[in-house]
Amino acid sequence: MNNNDILIRLRYALDIKDTDMLEIFKLGGITVTKEELKRMLLNPKNSGSNDSLEGKFIAADDMRKCNNFMLESFLNGFIILKRGKQETNPGESDKQVFMINDNKAVNNVVLKKLKIALSLTSDDMLAIFNEAGVSLSNSELSAVLRREGQRNYKECLDRYPVNFLKGLAIRHRKK
Repeated sequence: MNNNDILIRLRYALDIKDTDMLEIFKLGGITVTKEELKRMLLNPKNSGSNDSLEGKFIAADDMRKCNNFMLESFLNGFIILKRGKQETNPGESDKQVFMINDNKAVNNVVLKKLKIALSLTSDDMLAIFNEAGVSLSNSELSAVLRREGQRNYKECLDRYPVNFLKGLAIRHRKK
């Protein structure tokens, strides 16, 4: 799953409008135009590029790739939108911390930041996974939410964010 797909699924799951997405990017420290956003949210399946290479869709030429920095800035902006800007203590820098160092950490960071933004407990997250038909243990979820390098850290596979966003969509759209 690529970063554009994460944005598309998150937008669908929480029914986020284009203007709200632009505001979230701005809160995260990035200015994105409406045209760039539309190109980011193009569905590769519908963009005329159905050729697959090892089971992955190739993005259309006009699709704007969402890199790790942009995705994490969006997630940081989403946290600020939902929870407010965090007050810094005197002597601390006002700079946001970016946790995505490589493509392996993207899925873990997405789950962590969504948990923070939506003020979810581990039990809430397990319930959302259950909505999508995935049963996780509390220790398995805890391992995925740990910081990279910690003893019981587990790299998050694509199935976790896909099913989490699916469960989030089911839960949010019931309301």
